[in-house]
Amino acid sequence: MNDSYDVAVVGLGPVGATCTALLGTLGLKTLAIEREEAVYDKPRAFSLDHEVMRVFQDLGIAAAVAPHTAPFTPSEYYGVDGQLIKRLGALPPPWPLGWPPSMVFNQPAVDALLRQRAAALAEVAYSELEELEQAKKEVTLRLRDRTVTAKYVVGCDGAASTVRRALGIEYEDLQFDEQWLVIDLLVSERGLAKLPKVSIQYCEPARPSTYLIGVGSHRRWELMLLPEEKDPDPWKLLSRWLTPDDAQLWRAAAYRFHALVARQWRRGRVFLAGDAAHQQPPFTGQGMCQGIRDAANLSWKLHHVLTAKAGERLLDTYEVERRAHAKRLIAVVKDIGTVICERNVDRARARDRWHLAQAGGEVVTVPRQHLIPPLEDGFLSSKSHSANGTLFPNDGGTGLRTVKLGESEGAVAQWFKNNACTAAIVRPDHYVYGVARDDAALERMLKDVAKQLR
Repeated sequence: MNDSYDVAVVGLGPVGATCTALLGTLGLKTLAIEREEAVYDKPRAFSLDHEVMRVFQDLGIAAAVAPHTAPFTPSEYYGVDGQLIKRLGALPPPWPLGWPPSMVFNQPAVDALLRQRAAALAEVAYSELEELEQAKKEVTLRLRDRTVTAKYVVGCDGAASTVRRALGIEYEDLQFDEQWLVIDLLVSERGLAKLPKVSIQYCEPARPSTYLIGVGSHRRWELMLLPEEKDPDPWKLLSRWLTPDDAQLWRAAAYRFHALVARQWRRGRVFLAGDAAHQQPPFTGQGMCQGIRDAANLSWKLHHVLTAKAGERLLDTYEVERRAHAKRLIAVVKDIGTVICERNVDRARARDRWHLAQAGGEVVTVPRQHLIPPLEDGFLSSKSHSANGTLFPNDGGTGLRTVKLGESEGAVAQWFKNNACTAAIVRPDHYVYGVARDDAALERMLKDVAKQLR
């Protein structure tokens, strides 16, 4: 057991385990601190995307995770009178990142794989953080049973984050607050025959509801609770679809769907990530994905600073990039939530008419991944281009790298043609730093990279 670390990660849920494993893969001496020795055996997060699978690929666990996933079915939105008003779906193959853009997954199984990988690459302390104290060059963490120090700390300890509270950081409220009941079932063959074959958003004023198709026999319902409903019977609410004879209740939990972003994501040597930094309604299934983006963004920057490849100011770009991105995506999710959650019948009918008019009378499928914004500022080229801050196709590369058209094929070569450039500088988290049309422009951009890393 050691007492001094490069990085301490508080929380070993999917975001904390990913962060720990990424830091360990990069060779940093890392400690993960977690209260619960057992992986939570019920699902909370429901979906992940191709960006997350690419991170898992970097960790060497994508092949092990894949059997616990399935492509996300299209999501159809039905209005007041049962008419289709909107549809979200997935891009067809070939997939630029190498994985289906949107997937559902079995969280307990994937969490176990993440923990296993984290434990293989770092030390895990099953304890509890009681206090932290920052000094000029390190942070002291007092745990329930020991005291350790770390050069940096990442709080991945959830919505009730001990780390965030210790720092005195409050959430910015983005004005979304609804009480919903989330119900997970394992459905029998007989029950499955009764259910829709795609995911459904019931945009019905009487009770807005969501039906989701998970892996295997897993099905989830998210049902808005009415103000007078304090302890609702899950089976009574599900009677429209199934009876207790059709399925096994896996989990039922009431949630307040929030839209919150921490006002600061860094204070000194301590950072926030995942639910400790942001919470959003689940309507696009991006909650966990957002946290894993945080981990991928921050881990390589910590590595660059701790190995003297970059100056301390690189760490400031974490909050610049991720906070703005989280707020933009939450705004998208809130807009979708507004479509789903309208309780006034007249306004709901007006909403339905508007969506049908926008579609020209024929609803087309909108790819879910088109809803995800790019990075807008931070560690990006000062020479503006629409590709800056977007995800680069899966080139098999790692680290901060230069990729050229002449050395590329398939989806990568097509990406260069689509973006009218011959070279790209790609960050370790696979976001595009910038692009160049010729060798001279690339040389200037490489000098810009070196300058930003000082």
